[in-house]
Amino acid sequence: MKPGPAKKLRCAIYTRVSTDSGLEQDFNSLDAQREASEAYIKSQAHEGWHLIRTAYDDGGFSGGTLERPALQQLLTDVRAGLIDIILVYKVDRLTRSLADFAKLVELFDQYGTSFVSVTQAFNTTTSMGRLTLNVLLSFAQFEREVTAERIRDKIAASKKKGIWMGGTVPLGYRVENRKLLIDPAEAETVRMIFQRYLELGSMLPLLTELYDKGVVTRPRILSSGKAVGGVPFTKGPLSHLLKNRTYVGEINHHDKSYPGEHEALLSQDLFDAVQVQLTANAQVCHVQRSANRTLLVGKLFDDRGNRMSPTYSTKKGVRYRYYICRLLIEGRKSEAGTLHRIPAAEIEERLIKALKALDLIPPSAEPLSEQDQERRLIDLCVARVIVERPQIVVKLTGEIAARLGKVQLEVPWTLKSKRPKREILLPHTDPAKDGRPVRSEVRVSIVKAVALGRQWLSELVSGQAQDTEALAAREQRSKRSIHMLISLAFVAPDIIEALIAGRLPRGIGITRLADLPPSWAKQRKILGISNRSQRSIEPVSA
Repeated sequence: MKPGPAKKLRCAIYTRVSTDSGLEQDFNSLDAQREASEAYIKSQAHEGWHLIRTAYDDGGFSGGTLERPALQQLLTDVRAGLIDIILVYKVDRLTRSLADFAKLVELFDQYGTSFVSVTQAFNTTTSMGRLTLNVLLSFAQFEREVTAERIRDKIAASKKKGIWMGGTVPLGYRVENRKLLIDPAEAETVRMIFQRYLELGSMLPLLTELYDKGVVTRPRILSSGKAVGGVPFTKGPLSHLLKNRTYVGEINHHDKSYPGEHEALLSQDLFDAVQVQLTANAQVCHVQRSANRTLLVGKLFDDRGNRMSPTYSTKKGVRYRYYICRLLIEGRKSEAGTLHRIPAAEIEERLIKALKALDLIPPSAEPLSEQDQERRLIDLCVARVIVERPQIVVKLTGEIAARLGKVQLEVPWTLKSKRPKREILLPHTDPAKDGRPVRSEVRVSIVKAVALGRQWLSELVSGQAQDTEALAAREQRSKRSIHMLISLAFVAPDIIEALIAGRLPRGIGITRLADLPPSWAKQRKILGISNRSQRSIEPVSA
């Protein structure tokens, strides 16, 4: 009897190289690895091995991580049952981490996939192959760690000599022949930032000014092709820039700095003055944070998903606590939510009251202060709090959500207005009338027109002006315009007072008031406010 044909085994080749140097060549390291692997597959054709068409090549990716696009695609295909054997030129092409390799072997075993190294003849389906592979991988990881230590020591020694060793180039400099050179245009921006910080004395007004002027971080393209930077400064990057000793001609290494080979961009006096101001401001912020009673710190967000941070202000010896949107601190008010500053005590009290009403948390075995009890309640129940106009949305923790059968609570709440409220005199004959007051600019123009009309009427009565034609010639207006404004002098005083107080609704303008009849009673009747205007004229305060 003749043996049957060998089972067809689908083979995939994985190649990797740590740097992208030389990949543009016609025949590079990836091609060499693939050629050797293809030759090995042909030598095993009698065993049923055949190469699949998909190429799994990672050029310019380290073996210290599994986050590689081709490797991730390979693992996806393994899980889909599309691969029987994986071939690599050497085991360290797959990974240099022993822990990562253990995970990969476990995955390969789970889906019945074998692993073969072309230049290190072993197979993971045998116990001896596994032992040999683990030994080789241990040495590969040891080599990687030793190489990393050697590179770190070289970088540290070079920086002590003031040599630029790469990294993110600070704003104000450019790199030529591996040396830092001053970029004139950016250097002026850096000097302006340092000088304005000293003049303003605080980070927030400087952030606002930079945002208004359109000053942004330097745009950069990462090796992955992703574009970063080119965005407005925030507190973190601006603080890093103000503390960067590269600007006084030094090279930074961890928490130390050494005299560098590059030219200083700032004077030492200016840099030192900024550091003194930063230290003083940092001490004030530390005192503020330690003094605040912040139950919702880290859990409170506005309706655009921006985090809100605790702060306070003092007026006449009384401290008022607030939560303020982080973007407001960074000078980006236009990007903040509709509520970017809210009273802390009011929202905490409303939230605590709503949570206590649920009666879900048993009393603590140990005696706790009222503040500690409230903090315990927040920690156990609240995952996230979102402040909106009509309500507070409380995202519950998993345990509480399971017990209540819902994932969130809606607590009614409205921010009290700081402006005085006004009763708008809406016409009772037209309930669909816009309930907002006349716009401020329209109101100002009407009041000015009334004043002119009264003045011209007084001139006509006293004889200072001969007639409306003379007034029109003097004021360079048409007679119709003079007549219209003079007719405003006959509008009922209480209607004018309501207009000045901002209590007349929108839609009432100069033309409509000028067309009113002389009778005050008829004026009120036409405007539909005959009864209301008699009752109340003064604004009603909040």
